[in-house]
Amino acid sequence: MSANDRPTGQQQTATYDSAFLRACRREPVPHTPVWFMRQAGRSLPEYRKVREGTAMLESCMMPELVTEITLQPVRRHGVDAAIYFSDIVVPLKAIGIDLDIKPGVGPVVERPIRTRADLERLRPLEPEDVTYVAEAVRMLVGELGATPLIGFAGAPFTLASYLVEGGPSRNHEHTKAMMYGDPQLWADLLDRLAGITSAFLKVQIEAGASAVQLFDSWVGALAPADYRRSVMPASAKVFEAVSGYGVPRIHFGVGTGELLGLMGEAGADVVGVDWRVPLDEAARRVGPGKALQGNIDPAVLFAPPEAVAGKAREVLDAAAGLEGHIFNLGHGVLPNTDPAALTRLVEYVHEQTAR
Repeated sequence: MSANDRPTGQQQTATYDSAFLRACRREPVPHTPVWFMRQAGRSLPEYRKVREGTAMLESCMMPELVTEITLQPVRRHGVDAAIYFSDIVVPLKAIGIDLDIKPGVGPVVERPIRTRADLERLRPLEPEDVTYVAEAVRMLVGELGATPLIGFAGAPFTLASYLVEGGPSRNHEHTKAMMYGDPQLWADLLDRLAGITSAFLKVQIEAGASAVQLFDSWVGALAPADYRRSVMPASAKVFEAVSGYGVPRIHFGVGTGELLGLMGEAGADVVGVDWRVPLDEAARRVGPGKALQGNIDPAVLFAPPEAVAGKAREVLDAAAGLEGHIFNLGHGVLPNTDPAALTRLVEYVHEQTAR
């Protein structure tokens, strides 16, 4: 079943005819829908207050807290979709990988995975491992009403990079050394991660998520030929695993201008575009049959309101001929962003695109 079909039994769901899901399905919309990556988080004073004294990974395992944090930007900004508050390493933590999210650094893995023996530490993810996720999604769906909830997961390449490098990396030396030097081990690693990621997304969809986004934050470090040969099969496996649910599948990466066509080919219904490629050019690279998401530079939000409006107008003009467009940043909200700038941007896009 494709995301363009009305799923059996879902005719009466509150979110089905929302602007966001209609845009994902490339159908006419009352206005261009808006949401922001990392909209729930450090830019909001109410987030900092509610998270005070609670470690990141711990907060991801507390359904009431996850629900409150996920709802905060919907209340404040009037965005057209919520995104589930979590972290891409949560499923890895859930299966017993010894890792932590260190402030100012990011996820750090105590024992990196670099040998075939290390693969045995990556067991399959079972729904029982993440009952707190299903509980939080159900709570959110009840609170959000007609506003869709986007579930998400980290893509196999990005998860593999964290596991192999042991943490964030600028050059991905160990990752690429494995990919080029032991392609079978690399393929087996990504295949295991594809299974874990698929299971994590299924938990969210079955609990009520209206769409899912696969984040491949680091895949822009690869050349197209390497992506097609060494990464795309695993990402395609994830998209195929959730295809039967009929929910839109979004694929996003940073610095992926050269990979946009392949990322769509992997099985996404919506391709996310960072700020480096105009949306009309991105549409040419992706080809027909896909909606696009993006793509104003997050740093633009630090400029005066009239400058932000001007850049937003450029994005809307570039998107004018698209089959489906979801307005977003080209990456996540930066921590020091003024929340009022986000609210104004939502209002501007809604006003400018009202049909």
